[in-house]
Amino acid sequence: MTFQKELINWYLQNKRDLPWRHTKDAYTIWLSEVILQQTRVEQGLPYFNKFLENFPTVGDFASATEAKVLKLWQGLGYYSRGRNMHATAQIVVKDYHGIFPNLHDELIKLKGIGEYTAAAISSFSSGEARAVVDGNVFRVLARYYGINTAINSPAGKKEFYTLANELLYQEDPALYNQAIMEFGAMQCKPKSPNCGICPLNQTCYALNNKVVNELPVKLKKATQKHRYINYFVCFEDGQVLVRERQAGDVWQHLYDFPSLETLTDEGENTKSFIDQVKITYGNDAHFELISTKKHILTHQIIHVRFFALKNYIFNFSKQKELNWVSLDKLDELPQPKVIHDFVQDYFLKDRME
Repeated sequence: MTFQKELINWYLQNKRDLPWRHTKDAYTIWLSEVILQQTRVEQGLPYFNKFLENFPTVGDFASATEAKVLKLWQGLGYYSRGRNMHATAQIVVKDYHGIFPNLHDELIKLKGIGEYTAAAISSFSSGEARAVVDGNVFRVLARYYGINTAINSPAGKKEFYTLANELLYQEDPALYNQAIMEFGAMQCKPKSPNCGICPLNQTCYALNNKVVNELPVKLKKATQKHRYINYFVCFEDGQVLVRERQAGDVWQHLYDFPSLETLTDEGENTKSFIDQVKITYGNDAHFELISTKKHILTHQIIHVRFFALKNYIFNFSKQKELNWVSLDKLDELPQPKVIHDFVQDYFLKDRME
């Protein structure tokens, strides 16, 4: 039996029952593909359901506020994807009369849709013969065919995409694409795959050469940058002071608190840190450490400290991004996960007095 048919037979017996597999609607498939990028199905499924419930059509998505989109996206990370989705929905309504395109060459023009996503949507919605190559497919092909070229190198991407398209099962491209992706997710897993029950184990290069754990090859990422952000929580008369983050940094247009960033993990009792606080928030400012957290992003590790701040001074005319909001309003605003977690732990347990 051929490689393709082995995968399809395995898929038909073992596939998960996922909602986006019961439709050919390009909009619904687009939602699932973007939400599930760099997200496990178990984590992404509630978000998919939530987005489809709030935005049953692309027109509903397009007419939503960015704040609502980001609030629903909260916790997934990579917030630019949520913003790109919003922009794409508006383009579809404006330029495609609200009908989501289902062919690769139209999809690839839309914001936030790259080669993988365009291939996936076109394959699953229209049956277009485009190979879908995600992390799962890279892994299956690297192990089965013994490919040592790094998957995140230009040469590797070209080699894998060429092979994937050569292997594409022309009689049913969508079924084959679903099969190889699911096989990578459930059978040929990154760690500890159960090779003993694999239908491809007799002809798998990696298994027969004892290099399963060495493939696929991936170039090492650049060292993550460490950042140290000190948040100052001001709470008065049932309201908390929040800041809308501006463009040019992480968490654009999400809400956090007034802050000071230091170059090192400087203790709060050092003279230089105390001086920075007093210069920023007034000589009478009093602050007390209430929580510490660490937030890991793709290229940054952010070390966060939260301080309760009293006797402060703010120049609101110069800091227009600052606003007082109630706790109910705060709950409606999109926040970085590290802020959301702090709010849940601190405010909702009546710990602020």
